[in-house]
Amino acid sequence: MDVMYEKPVLTEDDVGPKASVSTDDLGPKGLLPMDPEAEKKVVRKCDLHVMPMISLLYMLAFVDRINIGNARIQGLEKDLNMKGNNYNIALFVFFIPYILFEVPSNIILRKVAPSTWLSFIMFCWGVVTTCMGLTKSYAGLVVCRFLLGFFEAGFVPGCIYLISMYYKRYELQWRVNLFFCASILSGAFGGLLAYALANMAGIGGYGGWRWIFIIEGLVTVVVACLAKFFVVDWPETSKFLNNDEREILLRRLREDVAEARMDRLDKKATRRVFGDWKIYVGTIMYFGVVNTGYSTSFFTPTILQQLGWTAIRAQVYSIPIYITSAVITLFTAFCTDRLRHRYTFTIIGICVATVGYVILLAQKTVPIGARYMAVYLITVGGYITQPVTLAWLSNTMGGHYKRSISSALQIGLGNCGGIVASNIYITTQAPTYPVGFGVSLGLLWLCGLACTVFVIGLRMENKKRDRGERDDRFALPKEELENLGDDHPNFRYGY
Repeated sequence: MDVMYEKPVLTEDDVGPKASVSTDDLGPKGLLPMDPEAEKKVVRKCDLHVMPMISLLYMLAFVDRINIGNARIQGLEKDLNMKGNNYNIALFVFFIPYILFEVPSNIILRKVAPSTWLSFIMFCWGVVTTCMGLTKSYAGLVVCRFLLGFFEAGFVPGCIYLISMYYKRYELQWRVNLFFCASILSGAFGGLLAYALANMAGIGGYGGWRWIFIIEGLVTVVVACLAKFFVVDWPETSKFLNNDEREILLRRLREDVAEARMDRLDKKATRRVFGDWKIYVGTIMYFGVVNTGYSTSFFTPTILQQLGWTAIRAQVYSIPIYITSAVITLFTAFCTDRLRHRYTFTIIGICVATVGYVILLAQKTVPIGARYMAVYLITVGGYITQPVTLAWLSNTMGGHYKRSISSALQIGLGNCGGIVASNIYITTQAPTYPVGFGVSLGLLWLCGLACTVFVIGLRMENKKRDRGERDDRFALPKEELENLGDDHPNFRYGY
């Protein structure tokens, strides 16, 4: 299970605008070892400045994305005269721009400081969320959902890219999971806030669901204005590090780089990137499990309400589900990094969620308590697997360009699972939702199948390289050999 991961090379083109990278050899050869205490201090400083703000922003982003589920049980459909599958359509339109504009947004991020770009798009989606609370028609709601997807599209891949520029390979999984937990806790935070805002029903002549959108949108706008001053930029221009600390950070990142590099996106590199089977299998992995993530976010309040509880009680009872999921997600991150292993944890999560789906598919014969526990199992199982699929694919990508493109493709195309989740919980099938639960269960095991294909393929490729079957690549011109990415014969995949 020992693995040789790859970390992006910090070059002037890769780190961001106005970056200046020394041409000196920052590798371990010819240099004294770094002071471990000084290195730990730098990492702690990065943790304090990089992670908290973008995690807060992600929590607000996910709240704004999924608060429509809480608004639904507070009268959204009735007030906007929504019928049939109108709610599903409102969910669906979000994902069209969200999928299409992730890659273009990351291209812009390379030209604009992260603190500027991320705070700008957040300000825009905060305004759109507020407008959702003011709309007078279903058409207005659909337009707002489309714009929300447009502005949120670049946030997650942009943040993942930014985090990866500050941490070494064995430090990244824990930070990614910390970031990911913000989306999980947003379920609890959103439910708690919706519970409070529902009591504002009637104020200003607005229903409780309108105040959910208005208040949450205004909070996002205010935080976005402050985010410009707290979100970090690229390591070379970061203001929270002094010159000595910056040198330590750059050196430790450079020493973490393996021979698998891709510093140029020429024609041969482009073919290697888009012809890599791992990217497409990794996308299927994410697609299969992200459907469960969106299903629980969009429909948990509705499912709990249909257990016979009031809307308020359903929202309150959804809170401990997400808190439990966050704790288990962090524990999973610790174990996967400590063991340097991914595959088994993806299957464990799938098995846990499967038990939950089976219970809900047979819910007519089980008590309410068991059905409530099923929602726990589905949410926890999904959140065990989902972040691991993201980190696993990233760890098998060699080179900055390949990692950047693979992440955008995995998240962008994989989020088609959100489109599926938006359309399989058919209103006329409430409260049993046989199609919704059945399709979600099937997609979960599609993820499991893709994970199995992934691990088999990685092991086979590692064995080929151990036998020297890829050593012919050493005869390639030096310029091409140094730009192979994870196709470099010395690179080994982790699983």
